[in-house]
Amino acid sequence: MYQAIDQFVDKCITLTAEEREYFHSLLKFRRVRKRTYLLQEGEVCDFEAFIVKGCVKTYFLSDDGTETILSFAVENWWVSDLYSFTEQKPSNMFIETLEDSELLLIDYKSKQQLFERVPKFETMFRLLVQRSLFALQRRFHSLVSQTAEQRYIAFTEKYPEIVQRVPQNQIARYLGVSPEFLSKVRGAMHKKR
Repeated sequence: MYQAIDQFVDKCITLTAEEREYFHSLLKFRRVRKRTYLLQEGEVCDFEAFIVKGCVKTYFLSDDGTETILSFAVENWWVSDLYSFTEQKPSNMFIETLEDSELLLIDYKSKQQLFERVPKFETMFRLLVQRSLFALQRRFHSLVSQTAEQRYIAFTEKYPEIVQRVPQNQIARYLGVSPEFLSKVRGAMHKKR
């Protein structure tokens, strides 16, 4: 159960057997069905989840009910609402499983205990936050500097496993276009080939 998360941690920091065992003791395993809300708007996010198996989306709803997808996450990725989790304030986002999923979660209190007892985990989680920030910066840049077709091509090249697992209408919401527009883009791309 811990093999994947241990491999992830080992890429960032080196742990003793005792430190690894303590980390494991703070994690809670959760198996959830497809279309399960891990977080809903208005709730305080009290977890950071490592995805052992499955696919998860993070999104928010506009006032008119339009869904804007912020991210997808699959195996060996982390998912959370960093603002709500860190500040312990209500979220404006939803986190929902797109597939039956298996997760390892750490709650806010346990993470603070982990930092106190094994400070090197602060390095690992800092690296996670940096990677998230870099990804958001790249995404913002692509939204303002690329066409929808360029964004779609870049997405399919960078995340081929997500393209195979996520419906096209949800990929369209992630890219900031309508499903109909994405369908036209895909059709035009196939004609070019």
